[in-house]
Amino acid sequence: MKALIRSIRSGHPGSLFAAFLYFDVSFMVWVLVGALGVFIAQDLKLSATQKGLMVAIPLLGGAAFRILVGNLCDRFGPKKMGITTLAVILIPLLWGWRAAETFDQILGLGLLLGIAGASFAVALPLASRWYPPEHQGVAMGIAGAGNSGTMIAVLVAPRLAERYGWHLVFGLAIIPVIAVLLVFSLLAKERPDPGAGSAGKGASLSLMGLLAQGDIWWFNLFYSVTFGGFVGLSSFLGIFFHDQYAFSKVMASNLTALCVFGGSFFRPVGGYLADRIGGLKLLCVLYALAAASLLTVSLLPPIPVVVGALFLAMLFLGMGNGAVFQLVPQRFGHAIGAVSGVVGAAGGIGGFFLPSMLGGLKDLTGGYSAGFAVASFFGLICLSCLLRYRTQWERRWLPRSPEEPISPLSPQMLLAHSRVEMKVFTNG
Repeated sequence: MKALIRSIRSGHPGSLFAAFLYFDVSFMVWVLVGALGVFIAQDLKLSATQKGLMVAIPLLGGAAFRILVGNLCDRFGPKKMGITTLAVILIPLLWGWRAAETFDQILGLGLLLGIAGASFAVALPLASRWYPPEHQGVAMGIAGAGNSGTMIAVLVAPRLAERYGWHLVFGLAIIPVIAVLLVFSLLAKERPDPGAGSAGKGASLSLMGLLAQGDIWWFNLFYSVTFGGFVGLSSFLGIFFHDQYAFSKVMASNLTALCVFGGSFFRPVGGYLADRIGGLKLLCVLYALAAASLLTVSLLPPIPVVVGALFLAMLFLGMGNGAVFQLVPQRFGHAIGAVSGVVGAAGGIGGFFLPSMLGGLKDLTGGYSAGFAVASFFGLICLSCLLRYRTQWERRWLPRSPEEPISPLSPQMLLAHSRVEMKVFTNG
């Protein structure tokens, strides 16, 4: 505990707390459609594919907006962008409260809620820039623990919707957004030298220059599975528990909240352990355990087993989020805003893919087994890549002197590596 307190005090605790609150309320708003998914789907009489698409659209919107917000964050600073995005997300909340009566309108509303998902590209740079390399895992983990807003949404929103209707829930969400906007404005502080708190390998990059860096695509892959898995399941599990195991809407939300708890509150643990033993080493363990847990879920076992397996899967994915972003500042410290936007966008795309796949395969095969089996397979792909290239990445990603050159994987090497991995899986 003393070590944790020292880590927090090594930077700016006020900005760290502001980043956490900002991320928390933004996450709550971002997954609101998923939290209300069972109610909306029942009113609009949606198919499984439509349900999956409905809860996935906000995640896709978050992926798109994160790149834009990440670059603007590097340009104008995380405090200004945080205030701006909190103000803008009031628009889709008003729309959900006063209108949004059809499936198409829900999709449009969900896309605009993606602005709340872009909070990732603000909260993490705000925290990261105040903390030295040896405490990046803790700082990023605490700021990233704001994904606990997911648990608030899935616990509170269904209870309010059952009593007052799901439209009013969007209106009530305006209250905490305004409250956090005021607190964030008071506590958050820009660091005079944005790059001073990061490990800082390499200069600030343009978006195209960043995408030309081979390493960014590895981070994209890893985060699309850890964060994409976490947020995708957070948005879809209420529907899964209701449809597969016939739980009531509120009970399905309770079970979802239990699973989300593991991923939300163990993200800082993942960052802390990554600081101690290394992010790449920790990710090897976490991907293996997450894949095993999701494979267990694909068997559709009795409810105590499936809840336990999903809790563990979310826990391992949440810790994986912390581990990935313990590594990001070490490799791309001076462009942390833009990198957070790009890698966060990859996580949002992974989150969009998962519920869309689960819903689509449910209509195609008649059950959820195939979807969870595919999700497990992606965990194994990441594990295979880590086992193959971990030593090489450790040499290039760990902190080094500014004079030492960086030699990222080129796109051609990335393509070659991808082909090698495909051969491994094809040939068994």
